[in-house]
Amino acid sequence: MKKNILLVASALLSTIINIQAQTTKQKLEQNFAAFSKSPSLANGIASLHVINSETGETVFEKNASIGLPTASTLKVITSITALDILGKDFTYKTTLSYAGEIDSLGILHGDIIIHGEGDPTLGSHRYESTKEDVILNKWKKAILDAGIKYVEGRIIADDRLYQGMDMPGGWIWTDMGNYYGAGISSLNWRENQTGVNFSVTALNQPAPIANFTSDISYLKVINHVTTGRKGSGDNVYAYSAPYSEKIVIKGTYGLDLKKTIEISIPDAAYDLAYNLNKVLLQDSIIVAQGITTGQRLFEEGLSVPTKTKTINVHTSPALHEIVYWFNQRSINLYGEALLKSIAYITGGKTSTYDGAQYVKKYWEQRLKLSPSELDIIDGSGLSPQNNVTTRAMNQIMQYALKRPWFPEFQKSLPTYNDMTMKSGTIGGTLGYTGYHTAKDGKKYTFSLLVYNYYRSAADMRRKMFELLNTLK
Repeated sequence: MKKNILLVASALLSTIINIQAQTTKQKLEQNFAAFSKSPSLANGIASLHVINSETGETVFEKNASIGLPTASTLKVITSITALDILGKDFTYKTTLSYAGEIDSLGILHGDIIIHGEGDPTLGSHRYESTKEDVILNKWKKAILDAGIKYVEGRIIADDRLYQGMDMPGGWIWTDMGNYYGAGISSLNWRENQTGVNFSVTALNQPAPIANFTSDISYLKVINHVTTGRKGSGDNVYAYSAPYSEKIVIKGTYGLDLKKTIEISIPDAAYDLAYNLNKVLLQDSIIVAQGITTGQRLFEEGLSVPTKTKTINVHTSPALHEIVYWFNQRSINLYGEALLKSIAYITGGKTSTYDGAQYVKKYWEQRLKLSPSELDIIDGSGLSPQNNVTTRAMNQIMQYALKRPWFPEFQKSLPTYNDMTMKSGTIGGTLGYTGYHTAKDGKKYTFSLLVYNYYRSAADMRRKMFELLNTLK
């Protein structure tokens, strides 16, 4: 009798679970249909893929096999791939060394060399150990401790590993000069950006530059920014590219705005050498032949001399700490650095293209995903030419659940709409992908992308949250 009762109870529980699952699916079908009929998507498309996180079964999918621009939701794929390949405790090394000999008077008959291996956090304000003044003072002390009082040669910022400053294919001109469009180098510095503060004047009149947050006096800055009306906010755009010698800034700066505008630096390695030289001068350490970079020497047909001695090795934060800020603040530079690291460590290559190709192959092997489902050309999602299916993105998110580094990855995801998920926004594209536990205890993994929507991003975002509320 007891056995029969248990069997009946088990069957009843199974039926209830199936009804609940069916109800969630039905609600998703109903709500997605209504969402798709929104006037905002009259000429656009929406794609949604939902997985039962515990069973791995697909709960709902619509347009999930159509590749769409990802915006920053692509960052979860880059993060997961990097954590899986490199390991959560992977670190970057940046070495400070000298070439030549130091005589009894403290004169270095040679050069100081900073060799980079792709660390995107060098000089970043986000970690105590990586802050600009911390790094520069540490290196100044190492130079003094080595007995160097005068440098007969140069400071060489060795950025040869990635052939100097690079920019992923597909990035657009209006992005490149701004902080979120900063180029990538094997010797990054201060997240390859600087800040600009403006002084407001009368409406539609020029807004003069008050100051920069770092010294970029070696560059020519042309300012066309004017003062915008109250409430108009930040409509300032900088225009430059790798190795530009001038930066043009255009747009409007709101009359009531109090904000530092972040712009990209055309040559991060040079900027680092420039700053180290300034710090050394504070202690009267003169670098007689000035500063240069490995790439600039290469262009002159010269080479970086072989180091004589390493005097300091800077170690970056662990990869899981880098991934945290990568996703929390959507730092595009970090994504491009990770993609190049994947290419270099796995195959000895350094191009963004090679990194993207390896990511495709990796997930084709792991999850049998077709390369056409992961048509990516960068690691951050800034390029509008990325095309990924929500099915592929969601399967990769589901894969992460069972990996040993998942707690650190999950911690890196922001919270929106009371749900743990990564967002993505570029022109015409909005996306969310993440994890959620419903009130009934059911756990879901989801990816939602919309493309070519009409009207405001705020309105579309609200509609997307309403759709995702189905999982609550």
